[in-house]
Amino acid sequence: MNNTTQDTSDILIDESVEDIEKEEGDFRPKKPAGPKRMMDDLIKGSPNPPEIGSIVEGTVIAKAKKSLFIDVPPFGTGIIFGKEFLNAKDIIKKVSIGDTVTAKVILPEGEDSYIELSLKEAKQAIIWSDAEKATKGKSQFNLLVKDANKGGLILDWNGIDGFLPASQLKAEHYPRVSDGDKDAIMDELKKFIGQTLSVGIIGSDAKEGKLIFSEKNSDSKAKKEIVGKYTLGDIVTGEVTGAVDFGIFIKIEDGLEGLIHISEIDWSLVENPRDIFKVGDKIKAKIIDIKDNKISLSIKTLKDNPWKEAEKKYHRGDVVKGVVIKHNKHGALVSLEEGVAGLVHISEFKDEENLKTSLELGKTYTFTINVFDPKDQRMTLLFGSVPNRVLEEKDKKATTAK
Repeated sequence: MNNTTQDTSDILIDESVEDIEKEEGDFRPKKPAGPKRMMDDLIKGSPNPPEIGSIVEGTVIAKAKKSLFIDVPPFGTGIIFGKEFLNAKDIIKKVSIGDTVTAKVILPEGEDSYIELSLKEAKQAIIWSDAEKATKGKSQFNLLVKDANKGGLILDWNGIDGFLPASQLKAEHYPRVSDGDKDAIMDELKKFIGQTLSVGIIGSDAKEGKLIFSEKNSDSKAKKEIVGKYTLGDIVTGEVTGAVDFGIFIKIEDGLEGLIHISEIDWSLVENPRDIFKVGDKIKAKIIDIKDNKISLSIKTLKDNPWKEAEKKYHRGDVVKGVVIKHNKHGALVSLEEGVAGLVHISEFKDEENLKTSLELGKTYTFTINVFDPKDQRMTLLFGSVPNRVLEEKDKKATTAK
């Protein structure tokens, strides 16, 4: 082979945009002698002339030093040159005469009647179109985790970086860390880098370049079959897989976890689930809800409801003894017995400081039951021994207000 022979496409690949601009001015192609061109009236006479932004398909008919020519029937001959040639250099290197390519129309009728095209933009348009189809079709993909940040994971899909929010991870993959520490969450998310996750696309925006994934529906069919084995009221034994501020996660079987909300852990007040349960603990719980392939559990429903016994013992106007167990923005929570507590409203005091001074945590005081509704497990208390006439006056004020 003659050593002076060189692939003309390779010559351009190493040139800069500035070099081409200097040689070609405004990027308008010179009329090449080699490529066969379609006549101007062929484009004008086409019943469906191409529009800017439309995607067309054609056959590569010639490769010049800085241009690629494509036959796009019935419209005519398309050209990729200048910046568009440089932008698509990696693609053009792999293209040969006779290959079929897909391109995007930049200008329907450019100089010398060529249809100016872009390979790079066509590829992007097709990818985003496929993303929309995948979203509607709920398609699933096994994608590699490239990186992580405090909000979630970065995944690659067809050369586009997409985001998998931590909230869209499966329950078993969700980072369960103490007190929601952001640095600890980051450390947990980084463990996924290099792993492959099965995900679906739940949102795409070509203009913004945003692609959002979710792992939650990746095994929906299999999970539906597993969940279908259970019904409301079933009692299951599971292993604690995580404890968070709002409850604990329980592994019922492989591929299925349930949540026990903090309000379903015990009849008594639970401040922090982590103080009661540790990962690996085996516990029994009752299924109280099944929705969207998710199972909600309860531990307290396996115990006797203390409010049923309380209904027999307490009545409005009764003077009782109780222990202050918590302060909140509404007032003070007072326990009469295990699992039975009432609220002393902050309106009974001058301000929050006065309430905390008058009702210290852990101390026992005398109260009068103002409202008692055992069916809804609701009770309000008045500080001290309050005469019935005071309760009657409160009733009158409440009636007048209505």
